[in-house]
Order: sequence, then structure tokens, then C-alpha cells
Amino acid sequence: MKKKYWILIVIIVVLAAVGAWFLFGKKDAAAVQFRTAKAEMGDLRIVVTATGTLQADTTVQVGTQVSGIIDKILVDFNSIVRKGQVVALLDTTYLAAAVEDASSSMYRAQVLVNLTKRNYDRNKQLYDEKVIAQFDYDQSLSDYETAKASARSAKSALTRAKINLKYATIVAPVSGVVISRNVDRGQTVAASFSTPTLFAIANDLTKMQVQASIDEADIGKIQVGQDVSFTVDAYPELSFNGTVRQIRLQPVVLQNVVNYTVIIDVPNPDLKLMPGMTANITVKIQEALDVLKIPASALKFWPTEETFDQALKEIPDSLKQIIDMMMKFRQRMNSQGGTRTAANAGGGGGQSGFGGGQGGSERGGSQGRSQGQGTEGRHGNRGHMGLVWVKTAANKLIPFRVKTGLTDGSFTAVEGSLKEGDEVVIGIINTQATTNTQTQQNPFQPQMQRPGGGRGGR
Repeated sequence: MKKKYWILIVIIVVLAAVGAWFLFGKKDAAAVQFRTAKAEMGDLRIVVTATGTLQADTTVQVGTQVSGIIDKILVDFNSIVRKGQVVALLDTTYLAAAVEDASSSMYRAQVLVNLTKRNYDRNKQLYDEKVIAQFDYDQSLSDYETAKASARSAKSALTRAKINLKYATIVAPVSGVVISRNVDRGQTVAASFSTPTLFAIANDLTKMQVQASIDEADIGKIQVGQDVSFTVDAYPELSFNGTVRQIRLQPVVLQNVVNYTVIIDVPNPDLKLMPGMTANITVKIQEALDVLKIPASALKFWPTEETFDQALKEIPDSLKQIIDMMMKFRQRMNSQGGTRTAANAGGGGGQSGFGGGQGGSERGGSQGRSQGQGTEGRHGNRGHMGLVWVKTAANKLIPFRVKTGLTDGSFTAVEGSLKEGDEVVIGIINTQATTNTQTQQNPFQPQMQRPGGGRGGR
């Protein structure tokens, strides 16, 4: 019986050993697995997005310069008017009485002018005959000139009263469409301190504009003449086009963000667009059509030490010299700026001589200078050489030199011996646990500094 127990215990121990080998030993011996993406043909575009408000190209606020009661309103919302057309009338009772009163004052002033003129002519004759004194002559001359001044003042008052009566007839200053009516018949308008607005007339709704608000981070990319596309909620399936006409220099601060107003001319021949609509605009900055593009993280990837050593045996001599120069550069930067741990799984992130990451790989770990996907803005460095690693069918890595082009932050256009369909490595899924415990990391996560620093490059 004891013998059976011993046999059972031996079987359990053997099974446990086999399970441990499959669970741990096989995992340790597992080959490195790479996260890849295929190089593909496509289009790249750099755009700036914003929102704006549609407005008529010219909108005129029609007001009144005199106070009174609205007697007639001859137009309504959406009425089409022509320049000079009567749109409203004020009650003219008081204004007509003011004209009559000014006319009477003018008549009295003219009568006084005639009287003083006759006295002046008579006294002048008597003065010439030495009959009256100098004082009497001067007094008659003064009365005559004062009467003439009073007549001119009365004439001006009459002209002003007639103008006010004319202003009681409200006319359209421009041809267009009435988009706003702020008064009704019988309403009293007072023009004592400010001109009240009665109507708003849009000059020509076939020509509209979008006033877009662009923040200071993107305003440097906007230039006059750039093409703009936008959509409105009323027609989500349609896309409208426009052109940047003006960049206004006056800043507008909204919630501690500096914005600038950009005016975009928009044709509206079918009158689908209406004033006040919200436009979601897209400004096309740059584009590259039908180019070979790869993920931008492929230019930041650097293999692990073991994978690099294995790949180095199969690298052509021409590339070995370039990689050796790169590693020496990384070693020099390592001695100057200290070391950092690698972040291969997420692409490493940052800067290296040929697209390596900040912190680079286990071999360098130094901060270099980007010649591929750098940190010089959203567009990256264009026209520089980069290095990408391509995974073969045998799970081996082969480096390829490429020339970088336009990038939108996610994808980068490249030129060189790389072909469509090649699997470029963008990260590492797992590594051999016996030599490295690297795991997939966020390239933007702060890295812990390794004690003693990383090894220098070859």
C-alpha cells in the first residue's frame, strides 16, 4: 500500500515538473514577438480644424436719426429690397409742425432784414450829408448786419427741420434681403442718445463669409489664399468650400486661450447656407497624394540588445558602417547626457540619430538628435534620412534606410528601398525573460533611470 502511495507521489512530482517547464521554461525560451504594421500607399494631409459662424459678406444695420412713432412698415423678414426703397415711415405730424415753425421764423427774420436795411440806407444818406452823427450811422449798420445773421440762422433751422422730416422716411441703404426686423407699427423709437436699429439687411446672400476662431498654436499655419472645406449641421452629407481672405491681427482671449479671427470667403449660389450657421472648418495646410507611408512610430523603434546582435550578423557592410556611426554618436551622447532606460515596446519615443527613441535602446539609452520623426512640430523633419526595421517571414529584422517626407503625426511618407506590403516593426510584444524583462510601455511615460547606465553603442 505504501508502495502505491510512493508511486502516486512520484507521478505528481513529475507532472508538476512538466507543468512548470511548460509554464515557465517554455515562456523563457519563447522567441521575441514584434508588433508590426505594413507599409502602404495612400494620401497624407496636414490640416487645421476649427469652428466658425456664417455671416453675410455685407450686413447693414438700418436705423433712424429722428425720434417718433412707427407709422408704417413696408417690409418684413426675408423681403428683397433695392437701394433707395422705402421700408418704413415715421409719424410726421410733429416734424411737419417743426418745419412750419421754422418757416415762420425764417419769414420774421427776413422782414427784420428788410426793415434794418431801409434804416441803414436812410442813415447812410443822412450821414453823407453831415446831418446825423457817426454813432447813429454805426448803430443802423450793426442792426442791419445782425438781422442778416439772424436770417441765416433761421434758414439753417428751416433746412434742419426739412431734413428731419425727410428722415421720417426710412429707405434701404443697400440692395439685399431683410434678415432682421426689430420694430412694429405703433412703436416709439427714440434717437436721443443712440441710433436705434430697425432692420438688418444682408447685401448679397450668394456671397457669404465664415468668421473662424483659430487658436495661437495653429494660426502660424494659416495663410491668405488657402483652400478651406467645411460642413454645417443642416447638411451633414454636404461639404462646402471657401478661401481664406483675411487674418485679423486683433487677439481674442477666451478662457485664457488666445484666438485670432480668420475670414473665409464662401460662395453660396444656391442659397443653402444661412447667416448664423455654425461651420466646422478644415484648412488644408499640406498634402501628399499616393505616397508610401508607414506609422511614425516605426522611425522611433530600436531593437533589443539580443535582437540587434542577431540582426547585425546579416546586415550588409554598407549599413553596418552607418549603424556603427550611429551607435558611436549615441555612445557619445550617453557620456554627455547620462543614460536612460529603453522603451522599445512603444517605439521608444524621442530622438536618435536615425529615428531611434529618446532613451533609445538597451544599447545606447542616450538622447540623440532626430533625423526622422523628430519633435520639431507636428510636421516632423522632412527630407532627412531615417532607419526602419522590417520583419521577415523567419521573424528576423532587416534595417532599411528611408528618406522621410510629410507626416501628420501618425503616419510618415517615406522614400527608398522599402516596398508596399513590407512589415515594419513599431514595437515589441514580449522578449526573452531570461535576458530582458522589457514589456510594452507607453513612449510618453516617464522612464526610470537604470543604475549604472546602459551599455554604449558598438
